[in-house]
Amino acid sequence: MVLRYTHRLLATASPVGTSRGFKPALTALLPPIPLYRRLLRAHRKHLPTEMRLLGDEYIKSEFRAHRDVENPVHIIGFLTEWQMYAQKLEGESWIGERMDSAKIDKMSDQQLGQLYELMQAIQKQNEDNGQTS
Repeated sequence: MVLRYTHRLLATASPVGTSRGFKPALTALLPPIPLYRRLLRAHRKHLPTEMRLLGDEYIKSEFRAHRDVENPVHIIGFLTEWQMYAQKLEGESWIGERMDSAKIDKMSDQQLGQLYELMQAIQKQNEDNGQTS
């Protein structure tokens, strides 16, 4: 048996049909449980205790709420956003950053409600600690 080297053309990204071309993901998506653990570890390592407690509860409730989702698009979007959050948290590039208005425009009424409740919880926590927002 003789093995021969052959040239193959592999698929490459093409900007045809898109305004900005293909933007590959920075890293492969983590499965839900390792991502969940990574998030909790990142909170433990990079956040003050008060923020960590609030963040941990939020992560736990979000992962529980999305446990039975079967739509692959929703699953990929969910995991992608949480993985980007973990990367920002670990790189500490999140401090003082504002949310992208395009992401806010895409949010459902329920998500906007959750964001508002989170904002209120943070403001209440700051008032309890004697800080102003």
